[in-house]
Amino acid sequence: MADKRTLVDWDIARASNLDNWEDRVPLHEEAYEIRDLDDPDHLTSVVRTDLAALAPFLPEGTVSGLDVCHLQCHIGTDTLSLAKAGARVTGVDFSPRALASAASLAKRLGIAATWVETDVLDARTAVDGDFDFVYTSIGTINWLPDLDRWANQVAGLLRNGGMFYIRDGHPALYSVDEHADGLQLRYPYFGNGEAQLWNDESTYAGDGKVAHSRTYQWAHPISKIINSLITAELQILRVEEGRTLPWKFAPRMVEVEGGFAWPEAERDLVPCTYTIIARKTGK
Repeated sequence: MADKRTLVDWDIARASNLDNWEDRVPLHEEAYEIRDLDDPDHLTSVVRTDLAALAPFLPEGTVSGLDVCHLQCHIGTDTLSLAKAGARVTGVDFSPRALASAASLAKRLGIAATWVETDVLDARTAVDGDFDFVYTSIGTINWLPDLDRWANQVAGLLRNGGMFYIRDGHPALYSVDEHADGLQLRYPYFGNGEAQLWNDESTYAGDGKVAHSRTYQWAHPISKIINSLITAELQILRVEEGRTLPWKFAPRMVEVEGGFAWPEAERDLVPCTYTIIARKTGK
């Protein structure tokens, strides 16, 4: 649970978050479906869902042959799934331990990939070249304080006509008290520059605990997310909201096809995810 809202210097928040994400790597190596990727035809459930949503907007309905930049790629399971689908992939993350894990997995699978260690807010400076497709999914931008800067990185990485895709936890979901007996609001939907300070030893995958439990996250309403992309001169092509999540946000959630959802009687009350597909238009 979030202990409080606080103004915090980005360098302090980043250092704390990095320690936490470094701790998550060995836990997620155990909890993720990594061994399933040994099957040449297997893609992660996240990427299977995302590629189906993207198909109407991609050349010939596929990422095959496209240069793809995956922002906040973590240990690379989704990145390498995109590569299995035929993309030339570059994974970007701020965690050296996560990128080392991703590189090791890529080597074991015999998949070519480029890995870049940088904050996503500095991605355009750190990453060479430009891309047909920039991808981010899932559990990502709540870790960032400045969405205008984030959207500018996305736009800067894209070629004219290139596509951007994000599927993430819905801000309305993040305002719900995950431990309440029913649907009850507890956390802010609208951001005001303050971070939510969390002390939580658990992680969203597996049963292990992290040594560095303090993290900082920021609330961003849907309007801010969309408007940051518009301000970066990306054309919004599609916005969707979903009822299922690929992780169990709250103990009351039940397992359904495609992930986890609220109990059936509550499923239409609170969205779990949003998806945005956008394009960089040439001038």
